[in-house]
Amino acid sequence: MGTDAGGTRSPSDHWDGRYRDTGSARVSWFTPDMSTSVGLLHRAGTSPTTSVVDVGGGTSVLVDRLVAEGTADVTVVDVSGVALDEARRRLAARAPDNRVVWVHADVLDWTPGRTWDLWHDRAVFHFLTQPDDVARYVDLAARCVAVGGHLVVGTFSEDGPPTCSGLPVSRYSTAALASVFARAFDLVHAADEDHLTPSGTFQHFSWVLLRRRPDEGRPATVSGGTSPGEE
Repeated sequence: MGTDAGGTRSPSDHWDGRYRDTGSARVSWFTPDMSTSVGLLHRAGTSPTTSVVDVGGGTSVLVDRLVAEGTADVTVVDVSGVALDEARRRLAARAPDNRVVWVHADVLDWTPGRTWDLWHDRAVFHFLTQPDDVARYVDLAARCVAVGGHLVVGTFSEDGPPTCSGLPVSRYSTAALASVFARAFDLVHAADEDHLTPSGTFQHFSWVLLRRRPDEGRPATVSGGTSPGEE
């Protein structure tokens, strides 16, 4: 995820450890139905012919929902091989003939050779706390979302937690989040979500649905989030 992950541990080791030690149904970001994401994907007009990439998909059930709805072209990317293996086994048991592509990679080190109609990211982007990493992500999304396609991103809001899983995060209002991607994307819809964690606490999320413009226009904005210690 382009994060320090603490000490000398690689991001992959850090997130593998989180899934092994806590369990996929007990990690703070777990949600049983991905209803906010599914609603935004439907608002974008997804259909069985829509190509979708889920960045940081981990053990999320979004891939199950997409496959169940008949989406044929689905890619799941995550830095944790442990999470991907679990999701792959689960989906194989439910839909043995699925053609999901599983990519074990840190998104900032990933060089896909294609574009998608829809890019989905729930709670990866907010781990990017350095302007250079934010700019790299924005550029990657602009290159990988087809013109007229959509970008769905969810992050902690300005009053959300300043850290997650021992790592600092950047927090965004919906306006600030849309602004970061404004070089290449137009805002279609913004939403707030109160995510109930398995431990029974609420985390406030900001969500945006953006559409890819043909003309990239002005330079990328790489500020606007609230980093740890900033209010």
